[in-house]
Amino acid sequence: MGFPPQDSHSRAPFILAPSMAKSGPIRSKATSFLSESFLFICGTLVTILALGTLWSFLNPKPDPDFSSLSPFGDSLSCAAGAQSFNLTHDPPLPTFYDDPTLTYTIDKKITKWDEKRKQWLRHHPSFAAGVENRILLLSGSQPSPCKNPIGDHLLLRFFKNKVDYCRIHGCDVFYNNALLHPKMTTFWAKLPVVKAAMLAHPEAEWIWWVDSDALFTDMEFTLPLGRYKAHNLVVHGWAHLIYEKKSWVSLNAGVFLIRNCQWSMDFMDVWASMGPQTPNYDSWGKIQKSIFKDKMFPESDDQTALVYLLLKERDKWADKIYLEGEYYFEGYWSEIIGTLENITSKHVEIERGVRTLRRRHAEKVGEFYGVLREEYLVEAGNGRGSWRRPFITHFTGCQPCSGAHNQMYAGQSCWDGMNKALNFADNQVLRKYGFVHPSLLDSNSVNPLPYDSAA
Repeated sequence: MGFPPQDSHSRAPFILAPSMAKSGPIRSKATSFLSESFLFICGTLVTILALGTLWSFLNPKPDPDFSSLSPFGDSLSCAAGAQSFNLTHDPPLPTFYDDPTLTYTIDKKITKWDEKRKQWLRHHPSFAAGVENRILLLSGSQPSPCKNPIGDHLLLRFFKNKVDYCRIHGCDVFYNNALLHPKMTTFWAKLPVVKAAMLAHPEAEWIWWVDSDALFTDMEFTLPLGRYKAHNLVVHGWAHLIYEKKSWVSLNAGVFLIRNCQWSMDFMDVWASMGPQTPNYDSWGKIQKSIFKDKMFPESDDQTALVYLLLKERDKWADKIYLEGEYYFEGYWSEIIGTLENITSKHVEIERGVRTLRRRHAEKVGEFYGVLREEYLVEAGNGRGSWRRPFITHFTGCQPCSGAHNQMYAGQSCWDGMNKALNFADNQVLRKYGFVHPSLLDSNSVNPLPYDSAA
């Protein structure tokens, strides 16, 4: 509620005419009449205000609604949603959801998905605007408790990290801990979740799978979606390792971005056909091991299956698959953890020279500072040896839930590395709340962040 405008009518009772401005011992009748009228009006106003004050005590009102002050009306309310989605109405017009033959399971094909999704968006126009950049992040873990005594705690912290990133950047997140196909366990469990998420979220253009043991270590960086405009699947990988070396680790399937479209539905059908729910599972394991000589275990796995499709069905799929190798779309933890202190020092050095980067700001405008920081990271490089914050750090081989880590490194190096990476990321979040972990190995302690302090 604002103050009334100070127009001429509101000022008139307090403006004296020239004749009234002259002082004298005798007043005219007109002057006397106006003065008495003025006193009567003032007395009436005082009485009204007194009664209004008494009424307010007898009938207290709720807190004022400040949404009317916003130029966006009530779009700031929680019910309206941050992106002004209409969450309270689902038109009765039929959509694919009303088809009794449709199933969410991985073993049933979906056809004409692009048309069905477009129809749903036409019926729900509030979700259509900006759909091309909308992301749903998925992650998950096993239904049962972890065998590693600290496993559940670590998974909780990994999940918190994903929630932090999504809150900062406005993407939705779904964490699944149910097996959507009883035979598709371990690394295969993700594909049924991805397919179900596509059907549950037609408003999302991209489904972003991030393994439970991977975390964001650059909380400002955003995916360069424009780079992937002509592609439907993005994975971290290297073409020469696929086509020349024929290595099963030529890419990593623990983090991938897949478009919500018919191409992806078809691709996942073929990808899943090498999984443990099929009668040819054992045969696929033998085929994979015969082609990829560096593969050590006999079972067919999702990562080798993906490499196989790129190698053997290149003409059919490769044009729509982007192998991202220019930044840490996901990075191997062992080569990252030892660089975190140096990266922190470099960013402190940058911020000491750039007042704007040290400025306190609301968490919601963090992307602005991420873009600004890029100007000072031109010389940082990317990947191994870079002092740019790694986007995603992936603890492949550490097995935080089971504790059955790869024997090529000690388990303590995994747990210490996770703590360092989690606190490194958490410091970027806590800073917006005025605190910071003084040591990357100490998750329990935080210090208040002084005003105008560098990271």
